[in-house]
Amino acid sequence: MTASYRYDVEVLHLLVSPAHAYFGRAREGAADVPTMDAEHVELVAGKGIVGDRFFGKAAHMDAAVTLIAVEALEAMAAELGTGPFDPLLTRRNVVLRGAHLAPLLGGQFALESRGDLVRFRAGRPAHPCAWMDEMLAPGAHKAMRGRGGVRCQPLSDGILHRGPAVLISPVPLDPESAGTPTLLRPSRLP
Repeated sequence: MTASYRYDVEVLHLLVSPAHAYFGRAREGAADVPTMDAEHVELVAGKGIVGDRFFGKAAHMDAAVTLIAVEALEAMAAELGTGPFDPLLTRRNVVLRGAHLAPLLGGQFALESRGDLVRFRAGRPAHPCAWMDEMLAPGAHKAMRGRGGVRCQPLSDGILHRGPAVLISPVPLDPESAGTPTLLRPSRLP
């Protein structure tokens, strides 16, 4: 990655959970699973966050780490007229402030925190699931479309710390657009 742009961001939360809370639980409700908001996490290239539910899972190798901008959640709460959302309920691994994530899709970027650098490939959008209506607020599933974050593959081993960080991007970003939904392509389904 030839990095040209550096942006000051803040890592607000680092979610690590060894089990799924929402998958396949329509009738039972969300599972009560252990979730940790860590001070730092260890990432392994190609595998994800050590101790997380997606770590080393073949189906998720290219999308084992999810990132979201807290500004998206703040904008959604304002639009829906609710109080602030608990970012951990979105089940995204890394919650950032000041990070415009959509332009990173399909490319590589890095996060540097406390002198540690972790490189990522932003593979695809982290689409919201219908659980957002129950866990955040009615209408949150629709409001989160286009701003659910990005699913990434770690390209290097390293440690990511909560607190001040630098997002290193090969493309220009607009931090003021962190909470703005991206244009979604129309569905091919009727």
